[in-house]
Amino acid sequence: MSLDVSPQLLAEAENGAVREEDFVETVRTSLPYAYDLVAHLAAELRAGTTEFADNQTPPPSERERGQLLRALSSDAIRGSLERHFGVALAFQNCHRVAVFPPQARGGDTHTRFTSTRAQILNQSPEFRDC
Repeated sequence: MSLDVSPQLLAEAENGAVREEDFVETVRTSLPYAYDLVAHLAAELRAGTTEFADNQTPPPSERERGQLLRALSSDAIRGSLERHFGVALAFQNCHRVAVFPPQARGGDTHTRFTSTRAQILNQSPEFRDC
């Protein structure tokens, strides 16, 4: 299971719409490594002059790698993180996450980062089992 859902949030979901703030808080507490990484990259993007900010450091353990993979493979989690931090997320290998300004999605730099060519160039044998 990827999220530790509180009984309150479960009841909220059973009764209708879930407040995004409540969902994001559940993501933050359930997947702290993934949440903190996206938060750090979003802050780096806002503070810098680069077109995007990305992580190229592998997670410290398989536990953290699992959090990252779960967060980015779920449309709901990924979309909530994008809206919460005001970024567009892009993901390549087991840990290379990038954040772009939302308006950059589909632009030259974003398209290059998410291209099949970039995916191939960012592979290595140590990523085979991640």
